[in-house]
Amino acid sequence: MTDLRYPIGKFAYEGPPTAEGRPELIRQIEEAPARLRAAVEGLSAQQLDTPYRPEGWTVRQLAHHVPDSHMNAYVRFKLALTEDEPTIKPYFEDRWAMLGDTQATPVEVSLVMLENLHERWVQLLRSLGEKEWKRTFRHPELGLVTLEKNLALYAWHGRHHVAHVTGLRERKGW
Repeated sequence: MTDLRYPIGKFAYEGPPTAEGRPELIRQIEEAPARLRAAVEGLSAQQLDTPYRPEGWTVRQLAHHVPDSHMNAYVRFKLALTEDEPTIKPYFEDRWAMLGDTQATPVEVSLVMLENLHERWVQLLRSLGEKEWKRTFRHPELGLVTLEKNLALYAWHGRHHVAHVTGLRERKGW
């Protein structure tokens, strides 16, 4: 049985992507908004408020979490590109998922936000040269993180959460 927490497996960094492999990761980031939109399309309010697994977040919370997380990632990229080894501030994503905007905002707002964010982010990613991919930020818990590792993480992250929704839809026959 597949682990419902990690339907595509846990993130595993296999080292820096090659210059030839980076465009595929950027493409995955570029496609994430459309894939998330397709995954939630046509769901009722009751379906959006269904957890994707026992004791997991609801589809609505996931739809709001992805842009929250990707906004943080985008800012981390920009900090690493403009500062020398900036220390980033982590956030409590579980607490963010419980805030009033996550509970009350239509998912369409976050889908549009994600689309616009990714349009900017992909432009930035495609503009980077070899030297820039090696730039880093310091995560208080994870240590030094390169931009190429963060690229791989967020390419996985979008697919990971889309799979939560599509897996739930398959299991429920939606």
